[in-house]
Amino acid sequence: MKKVFSIPLLIIGYTMIVLGVRWMIVDEPWMLDQVANEERLNMTFDQLFSYEINNTLPDYLKQIYRFFGLWVTIIGLFITSLSRENISKDSIIRIIILICVGIMCYSGLILVHVWIPSSPFLYLAYGMILLHLVSVYGHINFNKKT
Repeated sequence: MKKVFSIPLLIIGYTMIVLGVRWMIVDEPWMLDQVANEERLNMTFDQLFSYEINNTLPDYLKQIYRFFGLWVTIIGLFITSLSRENISKDSIIRIIILICVGIMCYSGLILVHVWIPSSPFLYLAYGMILLHLVSVYGHINFNKKT
């Protein structure tokens, strides 16, 4: 059960690290979710950037996505660090990480449904919730003998 608790959280953490790094290194990170973003904007990025007033918008978006990627990467590092077997032996630490990851996953799912329902990140959000629920199951049965 220790692995049933930690492996799903490690997958969530590594996924967040990969996503965060990806947002930080891609030249146009807003294009990673182009269809959903353009649907939300109700225009294409070409249209948005064609207005003279928006000439500096790509650089601004790049800056925002770089910071966003940094924070996503750091959150992934926290999750993977706190999911290690020697740290997760403590029941209180397991509960804290499950609460924090749960808030992140469920609120993320709600935000995706409300703001960008056509995003492929919707499937990622459902996957993370499934992984979180597996970890909850692992926590509940953590000290049971198999």
